[in-house]
Amino acid sequence: WPTRGGGGHWGGLPIGFEALLLITFLVSTLTQYFAPAEQSAIPLIVPKRDLLPANSLYTTTMMASVILGFAIGEPLLGIASWSLRWVSPDPELGRVLVVGGAYILAGLILLRLRTGEDDHADTKKEETHIWQDICIGLQFLRKTPVVRAAMLQLVALFALFAALAVLAVRMAELLPSLATSEFGFLLAAAGVGLGLGAFWIGQQGEQVNSQRLGLFGSLGMAAALALLGWNHSSLVLSLFLIAVIGGMGALVGVPMQTLIQTLTPTNLRGKVFGLQNNVTNIALSLPLLAAGVAETYFGLQAVLLGLAVLTTVVGSLAWRMMAVVQTGDSGSE
Repeated sequence: WPTRGGGGHWGGLPIGFEALLLITFLVSTLTQYFAPAEQSAIPLIVPKRDLLPANSLYTTTMMASVILGFAIGEPLLGIASWSLRWVSPDPELGRVLVVGGAYILAGLILLRLRTGEDDHADTKKEETHIWQDICIGLQFLRKTPVVRAAMLQLVALFALFAALAVLAVRMAELLPSLATSEFGFLLAAAGVGLGLGAFWIGQQGEQVNSQRLGLFGSLGMAAALALLGWNHSSLVLSLFLIAVIGGMGALVGVPMQTLIQTLTPTNLRGKVFGLQNNVTNIALSLPLLAAGVAETYFGLQAVLLGLAVLTTVVGSLAWRMMAVVQTGDSGSE
């Protein structure tokens, strides 16, 4: 509401715009409490042997909700606004109630979640030491190369998808059969690929080593990115290649997240997942700032080829880190 009309200016910027930034900041800040708890809760309610299919189901449903949001989000918000026109002439009321109601519904569902933790533990005497928790998480990563390599691949994966979200607008401009405003179809293709890849992992992933899945996924994404850089005219080919990037991304994301959950001790999960969330947020922010600028100076093809090279380097480096640990373990035996 504060973003519409009037309101004047403060500090050279419209007050409505500043209010929007504040609301976005508060939502993102509150999300920081949820994300680490979300990843910590999965190993508490799922047996260790079922973590891989559980994470694949989590990723599949998450991507399905994103795709569904792209497909019916705007019509649903329009229907909500139309349905509540007799309550208020403000067209934004229905939209606000739908979005806010979704958060409330998610909270009510979580109230029924039982993780087996001791709800009566005395936590009043515990003090929060943010920097100390970060240091403990970093210390654990230094001592556990496999978890460090898995987190490296996850951070690179999220950064890649953030860059693609920015570059999708430019891709839509170059494709003759797609309007610039329809770039969401390109993002939806990545979601479809990610969902299908996660579904396959849930069915067959346990038959393949997690490290190999991560390497194959990285190389597959790199190949698809390189081919995408050479395609500027075919919408079908672009959608296919972006879907391949999503599918290969699932081969990286699901097994690597499962490795972190499996190898992180219960008492360190909150610290490690909190650190992962912070690093991921930084990795998401940098491409949002740099991808568009890089595309302006170097062109879309060069940026996509650069992303392909970086993806190959990160995947190979993570594979090497894990292989060294396995070799050391075999030698010690």
